[in-house]
Amino acid sequence: MLKFVSDSIKNLVPYQPGKPIEELERELGISGAIKLASNENPLGASRKAVDAIKALIDKKVHRYPDGGGFYLRRALAEKWGVSQESVILGNGSNEIIELLIRTLVSPGDNAVTSENTFSVYRLIMTAANGSIITVPMKDERFDLKALAGKINSRTRLVFIANPNNPTGTMSTAQEVRDFMNEVPRDVMVVFDEAYAEYVTSDQYPDSLSYLKEGRNVTILRTFSKIYGLAGLRIGYGLTTVEIADMMNRVRQPFNTNALAQAGALAALDDDAHVEESRRINREGKEYLYKEFDSMGINFIPTEANFIYFRAGNDGGAIFNAMLKKGIIIRHMGGPNLRVTIGLPDENRKFVDVLRKVLGK
Repeated sequence: MLKFVSDSIKNLVPYQPGKPIEELERELGISGAIKLASNENPLGASRKAVDAIKALIDKKVHRYPDGGGFYLRRALAEKWGVSQESVILGNGSNEIIELLIRTLVSPGDNAVTSENTFSVYRLIMTAANGSIITVPMKDERFDLKALAGKINSRTRLVFIANPNNPTGTMSTAQEVRDFMNEVPRDVMVVFDEAYAEYVTSDQYPDSLSYLKEGRNVTILRTFSKIYGLAGLRIGYGLTTVEIADMMNRVRQPFNTNALAQAGALAALDDDAHVEESRRINREGKEYLYKEFDSMGINFIPTEANFIYFRAGNDGGAIFNAMLKKGIIIRHMGGPNLRVTIGLPDENRKFVDVLRKVLGK
């Protein structure tokens, strides 16, 4: 049967998830491993979300979920000041990316993005028999002017991760404004804002304003990061009513489960948990900055809940040495590493192990 599989699929490199912590500990004969690799919220989910999930387990798990996510979509529409028809739910924001591509891309079409950004854009575009045009980063940031210059007649989407994963850098309001003045109006601009709630800069763009102006824009958000619901896989998109309608035609009927919808709805109302998560992240970030400086480690200041850094020429060797000592971070290729900002004791343990690995 492999002869019927397209070359675009055969040539894809699948996403490689890390091993479960329990399996890693068993293999290495260690205990107390810390995972700082997937940009999860170290505080976990809000108590309101957990309580809502527990209540639903006893009542409705034998029923199919609300296929339209009515209550969650209504709450999101009220939060962002858009029509409910503009909100689409996904099995994580990744699914919204896939729905957009399935809706807008035909074989031979392309999407434009940066070189060092979220790998899922390339993966899904390639699987859809489209192509991806990438532009080098400038000072570890999206070069939006260069992106605009790469748009052609077959460009259907532009992906802008803001803040960007893995670098944690941000495109400013002025940069986005200049870009939007250049981009053709028949190109969908996708602002992937999975980490937006962690941003502290006052220069962060109001991407929603472009949607409200009638531009072809999709804003991606997720409950996997600051809301601490990564295990439930739920995210959402805000886009034009017309495009949301088309995406719903290719969306699976029950793509978000009942527990995820209930947890997300409750989490959306827990401002105290979000603020505490921001505080923990902000303080952890400053601590790690200070420790990196003291070790002479090159890092990129971040607007997200992770830090992109280089601690030598062989990032793979450092990653493996940390792994054997129970600290799971992410090797991004070459000398590049990424660490999620954890709880204070997790950050201290990460620093202690890194010092030992580096002989600092």
